This record gives sequence, C-alpha cells and structure tokens, in this order.
Amino acid sequence: MNRTKLLLTLAGLLFVGALALDARSFFAKTSSHPPVVDDRLPNGHLHRRPPSPVATSTVDQTHTVVQPGESPVNLVLPVVLGQPASGPLELTGKLSGSYVKTGPGEAFAVFELKARAPEKHERVPVNLALVVDRSGSMDGPKLADAKRAAQELVRQLKVGDRLALAHYGSDVTVEPSVMINERTRGELLATIEAIRVNGGTNMSGGLVAGANAVHPFSSDFRVTRAILLSDGEPTEGVTSNDGLFSEVGKLREMGITVSALGVGQGFNDTLMRGMAERGGGFSGFISDSSQLASIFTRELEQAAGTVARAVTLVLTLPPGVSGVEVMGLPSTRDGDLLRIPLYDMTSGQSARVVVKLTMNAPQDVASMKVLDAEVSYVDVAAGTPNQVKLALDAKVTNDAQVVHANLDRDVRVHAIRALGTQQLQAAAEAMKSGDRAGALDLLGNARRLFGASASALSGELADVEQTQAAYGNARSDADVRDAAMSLKKKTMKNFGQNNSY
Repeated sequence: MNRTKLLLTLAGLLFVGALALDARSFFAKTSSHPPVVDDRLPNGHLHRRPPSPVATSTVDQTHTVVQPGESPVNLVLPVVLGQPASGPLELTGKLSGSYVKTGPGEAFAVFELKARAPEKHERVPVNLALVVDRSGSMDGPKLADAKRAAQELVRQLKVGDRLALAHYGSDVTVEPSVMINERTRGELLATIEAIRVNGGTNMSGGLVAGANAVHPFSSDFRVTRAILLSDGEPTEGVTSNDGLFSEVGKLREMGITVSALGVGQGFNDTLMRGMAERGGGFSGFISDSSQLASIFTRELEQAAGTVARAVTLVLTLPPGVSGVEVMGLPSTRDGDLLRIPLYDMTSGQSARVVVKLTMNAPQDVASMKVLDAEVSYVDVAAGTPNQVKLALDAKVTNDAQVVHANLDRDVRVHAIRALGTQQLQAAAEAMKSGDRAGALDLLGNARRLFGASASALSGELADVEQTQAAYGNARSDADVRDAAMSLKKKTMKNFGQNNSY
C-alpha cells in the first residue's frame, strides 16, 4: 500500500471513530437507525449513501464521543499550572474532564506552552549557517532572489554575530564561519554574488557542511541556527526523508537549530516540515521567491529573539494508562516515556499539544494519576538548562452521569479541531496524489467535524470552504499544488504550532 493510500485509510478510520465527538447530528455512531449521509458531488448532484456500520465499543468514550441524549458541555475546568511558575516558559494543561469511569476508557489532554516576555529585552548575538541550494533547477529568478535575500541577511547582521555560508548543487562549497565586521560583511556580499548553479541537489551535504562550520563556535553563543533553502527533492547524498530527519536530529543534539525553507513548486513539503519539526526551527512554503528576503529577516529576528531553545515535551504514562496519540506532531516512545520535540521560542510565542489517552481506571481508588508532563529547555538568557513540570489527575467513579457532568468544553473544542485537522492533512495528500474524490470526501469529513462546534470553529469552517472552492476551481497541476500547500499551512496553525511562514 503506498503512503497516500495508507494515510487515507487511517484518516477514514479516525473519522468514523471521531465524527460523533460533538453535535446531535452525529448520533449515527450509536443510533439503531442512523440517518443517511448526503454528499455533494463535483457536478452539483446529490449522492445519498448509508453510513458505514460501527461496532459497539466496551471502552468508555464519554470524554471522546458524544453520548445519545446527553446535555451540552458548558463547564470550563481550571488549568493546572506547571511548576516552577517562574522562568521564560509557562506550561499549563488540563484533561477533557475531572472524572473518569472505572474500567477501559479514553480521554484527551491539552497542553499550552507560552514564552514570557523578558523583564529586559536583549538581542542575542547569533551564530548562523546559511545553506543555499544552487542546483540547476534554481537557475533564473529563484537563485537571483535567494542571493539577494542572503545579501540582505548579511547586511542586517550585527557586529559580533557569526555567519557561515554553504551552497550546494552536486558538490558542496563552504565559506568558513566569520565574525561579522565591515570587512567580512563586504567579503560575504561578494561571495554570495559569485554563486552559480551547478548539478543536482546534495541537500544533506550542504546542511552538514554548514553545521560543521558553525559548531566549533556554538559554545560561545547562546543561539546557533542553520537555515536551509531548497527548491527541489534531494538527489544526491542522503535522499530519504527518514535519513534527513536523522541528520537533523543529530544536529539538534549538537545544539544546532535547523529551519527548512522550500521555495517554488518542486520542493518536498513533507520533508521540509519534518526537518523543521525535528530541528526545532521554522518551516516555510514559499511559492514566490521574491518573498525570501522578508523570510530571511524573520529568521534572523527569531534567532536573535530566542528565549528558550532545545524545547522538548516529555510525557510519562503512569500505571493504568497504556496508550497515547499525539495529534499532528512527531514523537518517539520509549517504554512509558513519550518525547515530543518542539521549536525554539521567542517572547510571546506559544505552542499547543493535544494528546489522546487510552487508560484502564481501577475500581478500588478514588482518584488516579493520568499523565505527568515535563518541558525541558535551555534558558537562553541564563545559559542554563531548565524545566517545568505538571501532573494531571482525575477522580474515578462508576457513575457515567458524573463523568459527563464534569467534562471540559474547551478541551472538547481543541479535540474536535485536532481531529478535523487530521482530515485536512489527509485531504492535502490526496490532492497532491491526484485523488480528487478522496480529497473532496476528506474535506467534507473535516467540515462536518468542525460544524459540530460551529460557533467555536467558525474560522476552521471558513478555511475548509475556501479550500473546497479553490480546489474545485483548480484548472492546472499548479493550481492544485497551491491549494494543497495552502491547506498544509492551515493544518500547522490548527494543530497549535506557530513555527511556519
């Protein structure tokens, strides 16, 4: 089964299991006489099809699925504040309800991470590597714009910053890291102007060479970052997504943040996004290369304004909690520990993480620990490691009505948003693969899910409608790709991530 078909299959299963999360119109999951579903076909005709049968579950899904005849959820529970409450990062979290039912069950947890404004704003000197694609496909306006943007970045660097320049085609050329002063600034501007296209796309070679050039100076700087630019698929060196993700992970362990920017129409958006997610930096899907100068400026501002780097959320599953699914983010599990890499954060920046839990609440206890969370990071101002922790607990009861009466409205909205966004992600993949029917079906799934909380998710509904219109009016492969890229950007924001351009 190819990747796209697998995504569609998984997305379909998720949708069947989640469609009844909110709104009375989705009681088909539990009704003995479910209504038929109306689908609007591309030609405007109405197609009526019966819903797929769903097996009755013995797992308590009060937290995750609307129960027949239940009353609306309006309660807003207080958040749990992570400790210590000082430091540049604030962590809060809460469960989808304050009670869980004895026996097998499901729940959601939502974590919010926010970078506080420092008492005294200070621009941090930066140690940067700029890694530029000069493969044959960059010839013309793209390379000209990339060079112009790189030169503008050089002009904006402050005395005391460092910059290494790497550019790659089939081969890799590295200009050693230099401390910025008026002499080195002029030399860098001339070197950038002399870059010419050549050959294939040795992305891994360029990235590693740039990182190696800045690494010897990383102990002298609070922030070290590699900014990678490419317009295409890697063709030489390490070419697989997993291989490049591994390379980026190694660089992050060395203290080097990686941002990955795709420009034009031919880059691999899944690769560029994945590299940024694992590298702690930003990703950018840039169709117009003339925008590169402003993007490079924002990258410099992000690097120089960093208050916390090497940010990682670690979840510990206590006894009784067996499963955890992170919505929309990469994670690695080792026994009862789940690690979720997050991005470097500047003042005022935030991140949201939504997870779905599978548990088995014991009969003989009044309460149980559901999840322990710890965010570890480097406090850039202090130059020292730091962490903030919180624990989420729930009371245990046999009474389903008590469970429902203590559900949280806000967590339910976040869960619906995350579930619907999974449908959007799969729809974007279907668009890219040319599966028009599958893409429209998945967009319809997302629209119905968001419609379950239409007042809270009106923006998401509008996004779906805009995508449906853009995709329906697409007349070329370029139009389809633009619609898919726009949808991909929206999914990043919907999942609570704020590290994309």
